[in-house]
Amino acid sequence: MMPYFRSQPPPPRLPQGYGLSCEDLPVNAEAVNALLQRCGAPARPDGRIALALERSAWTMRLERENQLVGFLRITSDQALNANLWDLAVLPEEPQREKLLAVLVHAALCRLRKELPGCSISLAAVPEALPVLETYGFITDPNGIRAMGLNL
Repeated sequence: MMPYFRSQPPPPRLPQGYGLSCEDLPVNAEAVNALLQRCGAPARPDGRIALALERSAWTMRLERENQLVGFLRITSDQALNANLWDLAVLPEEPQREKLLAVLVHAALCRLRKELPGCSISLAAVPEALPVLETYGFITDPNGIRAMGLNL
């Protein structure tokens, strides 16, 4: 998906009791892996997750009561392209759609500030599509199809 920035919705408010962290701090690979698996991602070795986190530009974390409930990882060539990975919020979170919107909005704000004009792509779970469309992401623009290969 790629964003189209003409009109943007108002910034979503972070629900009370949640914290958003988007510093370049180390992230616990085990916690991220557990979150992603609870959100339906395949099991991966913690070491591979740790390597992906280490090679990412930055991450965003949503926490409630010191527990990881949402996550987003960003990679970039620091010039023309940025990729959003692992957009996830626990399925049982009562305001899941709003929390997804908080993560997406915060990531786009930081990218606009640090890498204005870069292209942004991501792969997302179907549950995130309504939120992403709200922010101008479109599926398969101009007939382009994303492809992936599990090794």
